[in-house]
Amino acid sequence: MDVPARHRPLVLLVAVTLAQVLLLAFQIKQTRGERDVRLIRVWSIELLTPLQRAATYGIAKVAGVWYGYIDLRHARVENQQLTEEVGQLRLKNQELEGQAAEAERLARLLGFRQANATIPMVAAEVIGASADPSSGAIFINRGAREGIRKNMAVITPDGVVGKIFEALPYTSQVLLISDKESGVGVLLANTRTHGVVKGTGDPLLWMDYVTSDEKVPMGEKILTSGEDRIFPKDIPVGTVVSTKPGFPFQTIEVQSAAHLDRLEEVLVLLTQQQLSTRPSEAADSHATSSGTAAANPPATPKNSTPAAASGAVPAHDAKQTKPAAAPAKKPAGTNPPQKQQ
Repeated sequence: MDVPARHRPLVLLVAVTLAQVLLLAFQIKQTRGERDVRLIRVWSIELLTPLQRAATYGIAKVAGVWYGYIDLRHARVENQQLTEEVGQLRLKNQELEGQAAEAERLARLLGFRQANATIPMVAAEVIGASADPSSGAIFINRGAREGIRKNMAVITPDGVVGKIFEALPYTSQVLLISDKESGVGVLLANTRTHGVVKGTGDPLLWMDYVTSDEKVPMGEKILTSGEDRIFPKDIPVGTVVSTKPGFPFQTIEVQSAAHLDRLEEVLVLLTQQQLSTRPSEAADSHATSSGTAAANPPATPKNSTPAAASGAVPAHDAKQTKPAAAPAKKPAGTNPPQKQQ
């Protein structure tokens, strides 16, 4: 760019002045801490620092927009996929927990059934309940074709459930002991005092006909007495939770032994024969024996032979137990030979 002639001295003066200042800044040193720094370097740093700060701030904002929005454009899809996977895992976990609970219930039923193998009974599954909340009734998938009749006892390994109210060919209606129309002849486990447990329509039952002078402690077990001709004797009915004085009979509230609010499988007794083992004891014994057998399998004696291990009878025992041969039948019309003299 051409400079007018009249301005050339001024431009030359400014250029010479700047050059002189730069030379002086290059030569002059300033003490910063323990080091001497040239003045030109100090000026350069002070001049470039604001520009660097502005550039760094701008780059940080651009990076934030990139990593916070543009680079995460697929985060919503991934989040949705992870949410679906978590939901599926939760459902799978609930399914496994349900299967474990079902296996435990069936093991208890099997243990009780094996402990009372001589008593005829039918296992049934609960398939429905009454629509009336005040009515304690359920429906099972066994009926008259399996030998079920009215007023037969219905129990679980925990205790009494109710009785058969109506038996249809393929299903049956069970009246729970919590129903207002239900009643069970019972006795106190320790004192053997007799009474009747009635349903109230609520979770708690009510034991009647126990005189006021009878001491009934909290937690007392209540068993069936067998006097109602429906339930065998000594089946758990419930536990005493509270008592109230009255005349002539005291009021006793009972917590049912069977879990009436979550019934899934039950047992229908086809006879009034007394059980050889209480339901809860039989189920617990079976569970304990199953765990012990799994943990400690039976060992074969060292001196046992293959035949003994397989249950075969040894040769010498077989020889000793061999039945004697029956005498030969003499043909008709023949005489034994006479001894020659």
